Amino acid sequence: MPMLMPQVTNLRLLFFSPFPHLSLSSLSLKPLKPRTLFTALASSYRRRHRPVPNQSPNPGARNKTTLRESRGGDKAMEETKETETAGFNKRRAEGNDKNDRPKKNLQRKVRTLNPINTLSYVQVLGTGMDTQDTSPSVLLFFDKQRFIFNAGEGLQRFCTEHKIKLSKIDHIFLSRVCSETAGGLPGLLLTLAGMGEEGMSVNVWGPSDLKYLIDAMRCFIPNAAMVHTRSFGPSVGGLMASQTKFTEPIVLVDDEVVKISAIVLQPIFSNGAQLLNELSITQNPTEKVSNDRVDVSKPFSPNGKNSPTGKPGDMSVIYVCELPEIKGKFDPEKAKALGLKPGSKYRELQLGNSVKSDFQNITVHPSDVMDPSIPGPIVFLVDCPMESHLQELLSMQCLSSYYADFSGPPENAKVVTCVIHLGPASLISSPNYQSWMKRFGSAQHILAGHERKNVEIPILRSSARIAAQLNYLCPQFFPAPGFWSLQHLDCLAPESTPSSEGSVSKVCESISAENLLKFTLRPYARLGLDRSVIPSQVASSEIIDELLSEIPEVVDAAQCVSQLWHQSTETKEEIRLTHDNKVIVEEPWFEENTLPSCLENIRRDDLEIVLLGTGSSQPSKYRNVSSIHINLFSKGGLLLDCGEGTLGQLKRRYGVEGADNAVRGLRCIWISHIHADHHTGLARILTLRRDLLKGVPHEPLLVVGPRKLKFFLDAYQRLEDLDMQFLDYRQVAQKVDSTLFAKGSRMQSYWKRPGSPVDNNVVFPILKSLQKVLEEAGLEALMSFPVIHCPQAFGVVLRASERLNSVGKVIPGWKIVYSGDTRPCPELTEASRGATVLIHEATFEDGMVDEAIARNHSTTKEAIEVGNSAGVFRIILTHFSQRYPKIPVFDDTHMHKTCIGFDMMSINIADLPVLPKVLPYLKLLFRNEMIIDESDEVVDAAASVAS
Repeated sequence: MPMLMPQVTNLRLLFFSPFPHLSLSSLSLKPLKPRTLFTALASSYRRRHRPVPNQSPNPGARNKTTLRESRGGDKAMEETKETETAGFNKRRAEGNDKNDRPKKNLQRKVRTLNPINTLSYVQVLGTGMDTQDTSPSVLLFFDKQRFIFNAGEGLQRFCTEHKIKLSKIDHIFLSRVCSETAGGLPGLLLTLAGMGEEGMSVNVWGPSDLKYLIDAMRCFIPNAAMVHTRSFGPSVGGLMASQTKFTEPIVLVDDEVVKISAIVLQPIFSNGAQLLNELSITQNPTEKVSNDRVDVSKPFSPNGKNSPTGKPGDMSVIYVCELPEIKGKFDPEKAKALGLKPGSKYRELQLGNSVKSDFQNITVHPSDVMDPSIPGPIVFLVDCPMESHLQELLSMQCLSSYYADFSGPPENAKVVTCVIHLGPASLISSPNYQSWMKRFGSAQHILAGHERKNVEIPILRSSARIAAQLNYLCPQFFPAPGFWSLQHLDCLAPESTPSSEGSVSKVCESISAENLLKFTLRPYARLGLDRSVIPSQVASSEIIDELLSEIPEVVDAAQCVSQLWHQSTETKEEIRLTHDNKVIVEEPWFEENTLPSCLENIRRDDLEIVLLGTGSSQPSKYRNVSSIHINLFSKGGLLLDCGEGTLGQLKRRYGVEGADNAVRGLRCIWISHIHADHHTGLARILTLRRDLLKGVPHEPLLVVGPRKLKFFLDAYQRLEDLDMQFLDYRQVAQKVDSTLFAKGSRMQSYWKRPGSPVDNNVVFPILKSLQKVLEEAGLEALMSFPVIHCPQAFGVVLRASERLNSVGKVIPGWKIVYSGDTRPCPELTEASRGATVLIHEATFEDGMVDEAIARNHSTTKEAIEVGNSAGVFRIILTHFSQRYPKIPVFDDTHMHKTCIGFDMMSINIADLPVLPKVLPYLKLLFRNEMIIDESDEVVDAAASVAS
């Protein structure tokens, strides 16, 4: 955009909607009649930035717009036509495009149930099994219904990987309401809301503190997506309407195929005091469920006067799933012997009704002519997270009829078939818990808590396969995953869980859960464990052998990539590559005078940029959503955006222990805007850091982001303590000099205008913390600037402090710019001037400019032009549409200083000179890939989710 800069110097703030104080009268340009200000800039911008319609630099590229993307009504189309001339969607940037989209009435699915199911099972969905970052989910499958228990981060990506259709899910049950069990729920609700013509909704069930989560999510999720959310159990408001304990099962679902009940498990202090106040909604335990539509129009406000000793989020739930009995077989010979004629009375007996004999003066009962019924299977899902919950569990009388030693009436006795334990292995292996397990007799116990034996078996096999291939080709930018070796693992629970009581392991059939392990419930003949679909561990050597058989040239490519580093670190001359027995002489890789001065004598432990997520909208099979770890090594680190699954990605990159160290060392988390794919991993990161630093003197973590994000975090903190301080762009800009906004910049001037009050008592201490954080991290500034995407969308500049070399020469600090989501705009170009690295979103390929404009994103070429205009040294492209499962479409002619980002790509600042030269070899790796939608329902949904 260099040709626009002279004219736009005084106009550029008008591109960003929240600048109402500027008017035409204050500008040096005179308005043109009858054209608007936006159309006044149209022709020059369009001539330079719009390609020929329907023409793509890549013949195989897509040029079409999906049906969902083209929807929006006449009003939206008219507005797009107007704003296309200015190069962006003004209504979207202002947040006024919500009414342009068709209104949806998100209906719950109503299915015709089949009482005689041909297939039913429970299956462990191993989210978090390889990374220990979230709770595994459990699928209860029927022919016509699907139930999922717990929705931790990564569930949506897991379902895409293993072809579990999200549209088939009817109910989601939470065993606790916290980031570990519900971190994936916001993204899942948004995805379902975008599916099909009218969108879909799902029933969400959880204990009463679910209301806190709903209240928090309404900051960025439409109310319509959450109206089918139900809570049950003790009150979280502290209103003592009754002292009746919640000790009876609460029936949630009761239909022809299954009855699902909930038993609330509340922790007990050592003095016996309940953590939460107890409120009986009704004396009928089958009706202890709140209204179908949770009121999310108002924040849920607890009564401070009667606040409980504990906190919301401590409640846990035992779910009991009971299938109906299987009727015994009708014996016509017995019926004939009792004087019955074939006909309608046979049917009545099979329906359970007694009839009069046709030839004898007796009444014939169903038990006289039918074989004994087979009791329906019963499955328990038990989440007992702490010792204080175990005390309550051991004392529950409502479970007595499920125990093998039940002494009550025989007709009340029930036999439990399978118990899935979601609690930690350390608690499950305790003597008290083991004794409790023993009471279920011959039930099959599946231990689904985190087990280190599963660490080396990735649950996302497709992305793990690509990671192994990239590591073979270029280990410098794609280090091997940081998982521990199995020989170093101290498995916490073997196949038979140890116990101080030697007889327990013999009586309890206990196994450790594995990813996709099934327990079949129907047909009865197959009742029991099914390991047929459990994935086996695949060695990286097998993956590489397969790669070399498909693309033999990769061997030479890996050698060439290795020579790039050899040349850049030693000869700094020409690269001589041997290929097909020929010597290829390339141009000198780089000249000494082309290197930015900040890279002089740079150390490898100064900076590493780790791309944790490079996809847009929602987690997909090969790319997670936005997150970047700025690794400053001994000085800590920062996160730029924190989409769902960020913690899992950290653990895949650094290993379980290494990721914990990275979280401990975080100095700040910076969030670009409120869209869910950029921040829904925050709570999991913050709660883990809180737990890791418990008992250690530390400061709350600084989170910098838009005002709406503060609303979400404040509401969420009533559920879990996040141990953080929040800095609002608007709030702090008035008081900061060169820390958050560049000194004297128009951004800072704008935010200093009257009408933006700041609480000095709150802001000043936080600003001091920010200054301290930056100093400890070796940063001179963290500067935010507005961009064009949605209201309160920002990019960020990180500038390192100056340093001295060995002879006392002052070396300027490096400068990193991250665009967030945006259209190309002058603010971004100005902020990027002279940057060492520009990390720029490139959601669409060059032939999809219309889509990029409509959604206020950038194309690959536009992102590169921003970097070229600003004179940056290196450009890294990220935030790719799901149309490009593995590698996006790009034009090689524009990539001389640019590289495509991949998940887990780790770019050390010392390797920046080599970065663009690696791209052709990366493209070779994916030469056989087609640009296809990996899942129609996922891509269609992604188009309607805010991104």
